[in-house]
Amino acid sequence: MISVSEALDQLFALAAPLPVETVPLVQAAGRVLARPVTARRDQPPFPASAMDGYAVAESAPGQRLTVIGESAAGTRFEGSVGPGQAVRIFTGAPVPEGATRIVIQEDVTRDGESITLHDDLDENPYIRPAGTDFRIGQTVEAPRLLTPQDVALLAAMNIAEVPVTRKPRVALISTGDELVMPGDTPGPDQIIASNTFGLHALLRDLGAEPRILPIARDTSESLIHGFSLVGDADLVVTIGGASVGDHDLVARVAGELGMERAFHKVAMRPGKPLMSGRLQGAMMVGLPGNPVSAMVCGHVFLAPVIRAMLGLGTAPAPRLTARLSAPLTQNGPREHYMRAQLDGDGIRALDRQDSSLLSVLGKANALLVRPVGDAARQIGDTVDYLPL
Repeated sequence: MISVSEALDQLFALAAPLPVETVPLVQAAGRVLARPVTARRDQPPFPASAMDGYAVAESAPGQRLTVIGESAAGTRFEGSVGPGQAVRIFTGAPVPEGATRIVIQEDVTRDGESITLHDDLDENPYIRPAGTDFRIGQTVEAPRLLTPQDVALLAAMNIAEVPVTRKPRVALISTGDELVMPGDTPGPDQIIASNTFGLHALLRDLGAEPRILPIARDTSESLIHGFSLVGDADLVVTIGGASVGDHDLVARVAGELGMERAFHKVAMRPGKPLMSGRLQGAMMVGLPGNPVSAMVCGHVFLAPVIRAMLGLGTAPAPRLTARLSAPLTQNGPREHYMRAQLDGDGIRALDRQDSSLLSVLGKANALLVRPVGDAARQIGDTVDYLPL
């Protein structure tokens, strides 16, 4: 067996960043910016009013000025403002030439085409200089996962198309005679294929493009057929059949099909029977069949692999720390990812840690990480965890 960190190193060696494609800006949120992009205009492109009021060249308490025109957003005042004059102006409108400040409308009394400035004038000039936000050539660096805020910035920079990393295409294959799809009627010895759907949701949220292939039965012929359907997948994920029992055929069949195996078995719980390699040009990861094991391996291994394929670097899933709100006994010889609940009192491992219990995983909002041979821990000790 190898350690979790060694397994990740070998996975990263197989997970090359994917090609770049260009998408319309409206489709860019949640994608990974693959190359830096630069602003094509200044923002604002002209000195702009920050408030509704009057643009003036001079101001003094009690001063009376003549209104000579109006400047609105999208329609500037053509001309300049001089001594004794004012231009009615609205938020976002271009500031007329000659104006040194905006007197807000609350500080003005208007009578026809004349205004009188109040005695207690707000001294803020309320003018946004050209390029206050950004200027032509300012760069949004890559790689970065584009947020809605980023998309708004790119739009303001007049960038209509965005270079992004292509989404990783992932083929998911559940294996086992005992499985049926949700909605089907299971036989007396069968269960529902849950792992595939949980992993599909996880991978989709990570920015991948997963697809679920038909369940592969416990025969070489069925597995070979399943592998024949992976098509243009960048990553093939099998669930189940990665152990060493008489019905665990994935490693043997994949080997017969030419898989270059990187490793098999990791010193972790849940999730010991894990393997990876390369099969017919695609990266392959074989996950254990126990539902919790598969999902934990998804968070620990698949999430960093997808990030690597997206060009976001090669790093383990980020860990946070919290204080224990319940004690823990000594850990054994495998790194343990315990389903846990994190709240205002700290973090505590849930009582039942059997790798088949999805109901316990459903209650968890964290995976409490126990290092190999970790000593018994007491309330108040600091521990690492992965958020769920």
